[in-house]
Amino acid sequence: MRMESDAYQTVPRAVAVMPKSYEGGASTGWHSHPRAQLLYATSGLTLVTAEDGTWVLPARHALWIPPGLSHEVRMHGSVAMCSAYVAPEAVGVLPAGCRVLEVTPLLAAALAALAAEPMLYDESGRGGLLAALVLDEIARAPETSLTLPLPRDPRLRRVCEALLSEPGSPVDLDGWAERAGASRRTLTRGFRAETGMSFGDWRARLRVVRALALASDGHPPHQIARAVGYADARALRIVTRRVLGGVDLPG
Repeated sequence: MRMESDAYQTVPRAVAVMPKSYEGGASTGWHSHPRAQLLYATSGLTLVTAEDGTWVLPARHALWIPPGLSHEVRMHGSVAMCSAYVAPEAVGVLPAGCRVLEVTPLLAAALAALAAEPMLYDESGRGGLLAALVLDEIARAPETSLTLPLPRDPRLRRVCEALLSEPGSPVDLDGWAERAGASRRTLTRGFRAETGMSFGDWRARLRVVRALALASDGHPPHQIARAVGYADARALRIVTRRVLGGVDLPG
């Protein structure tokens, strides 16, 4: 029963934690869950895509996914993760939309401990206490800057999808506006209105997200820099530190 993911959606407990490992390059395909999900990467890097955004999860970060949201998870490098499935009635004050959360040592330890408990843990005993701690720590977890929101405007969406396929493209803002069939002003205003970022900031964050994935796959820094549109590894490091608040690429 513990190896069947469907059981984690129906078990009569507020929180059910499922550990799982994947090989590099694996994908879950598009799917959804009746429960909310905290997808926590304990090692490796994952990219999660949904209709309204793309999120990158380095190790020690987690994505909060609301119930019923269709999404796909792709693995970069060997990935170990655990998913905490939270019953709708237990969601309470937890986030209403997708959020990348920093996993505190206490939350990580509580998730590991609850995963080791029986699926039908004693709600009045250790398992119940751990489940309550997990919920409290999720509610307190700080959000990180690794969200890559996607606009809904079809013209802007086409630009984003093209850049997701080729993050190192040298095409400038005017070139993308022409390809999208929109003016430079429309593209600029649309990006700011729908993503909360300028086009330049969005593209920089995309490049850092892709660079993190490539680094996790074991590519050398100079290859990563060229693949995401920078002349050298130093230029990429500068942008990465700006986007991630002083954090550099691994490796």
